[in-house]
Amino acid sequence: MIPPLLLLALPSGTNAGAGDPRTLVDLAVSAEAAGLDGVIMTDHVLIGDRTDRYPWGEFPYPPDAPWLEPLTVLTAIATATERLVLTTGVLVVPLRPATLLAKQVATLDLLSGGRVVLGVGTGWQAEEFTAQGLDPAERGQLLTDHIAACRMLWRFAPASFESASVSFDRVWSEPRPTNRGGPPVLFAGTLTPRNLHRIVELGDGWIPIMGTTVDGVADGVARLRQAYADAGRYPGELRVRAPLPLAKAAEGDGRDLAASMGRLPDVLAAGATEVSVPSSPFVAADDPGVGSWLDELGDAWRSALRTA
Repeated sequence: MIPPLLLLALPSGTNAGAGDPRTLVDLAVSAEAAGLDGVIMTDHVLIGDRTDRYPWGEFPYPPDAPWLEPLTVLTAIATATERLVLTTGVLVVPLRPATLLAKQVATLDLLSGGRVVLGVGTGWQAEEFTAQGLDPAERGQLLTDHIAACRMLWRFAPASFESASVSFDRVWSEPRPTNRGGPPVLFAGTLTPRNLHRIVELGDGWIPIMGTTVDGVADGVARLRQAYADAGRYPGELRVRAPLPLAKAAEGDGRDLAASMGRLPDVLAAGATEVSVPSSPFVAADDPGVGSWLDELGDAWRSALRTA
C-alpha cells in the first residue's frame, strides 16, 4: 500500500501570498522544514467575468484575483527544496498543447529528481477555451487525448500517436522523465464512466470533485479498486487525494487544527493516500508565524498517523 502523504495547498486567488511567487517558494521551503510531504498549486490561465457559471456554488474569488502559472512556480520550488512532492491540483490540461506539456513536465521532473505528481482536469470555464480557439464542449476529449499523447512521448522514442485532437509520427521528445511513462497522473472529477476509464487506462489515481463527502470518497475508492482489479492492475497502487475536513474554531472565522486532525482517521479509512490541507483558513502565507504553524501541522500529522 502507498504511505499517506500530507500536502500543503499553496494559497490561491485572493488569499495572502497567492500573487507573489517568492512568498510561495518561501512557504514551500518552510513546509519541507516542518516535515510536510508536498505542495499543491492550482491553475487558471484566464478568468472571465461569468464566475456565476461556477458549477460548485459561488466562486470564491473575483475575476481579477491573481493566478500564477503552476508549473513555473513548481520549477522554482524544485530548485529550493530537496524532497517535497511537487503537484498540481488541478492543472487544466486541455489549455496547453500536448507536446509542449510533455516537455514542460519532463523538464520539471528531471530538475526535481522525480518529485512530480500531476493532478489534472478538464476545467470548467468556457472563456479559457474560447480565448484559444478551443471548443469547451470538447474539453473532456482533449484531456484524454493530451494525457495519452504525453504518455506516448514519455514512454517511447521515437513516439507516434493519433487522435482527434493530437497526432504525431516518429518524433522524439528528449530528455524524458525519470520514470518510463512519466510521473503519476491523478484525474480530478466525478467518477463518470469516461473519467473512470481515464483513471484505469491512463492514470494512477483520483482527486474527488470539490464537496465530496468522506463517504463519497470511500464509495469512489471501492469502485476504482474493483475497476483496477478487473483491468489487471493492482488495487493497492491506486492514489487518492482528498482534503482534510476542516473544523471551525470555537470563536471567529478560523479553523481548529487539532479538531481537524481528529478527522484524519476517517479520511484515511476512506482510502485517501494524499491528504491536502490549506494554510489560508489557519494563517496567512506572509504571516511571521506561518513557520510555527507549519511545525504544529507537521507534528499533528505525525501524531495522528500514529493513532490512525
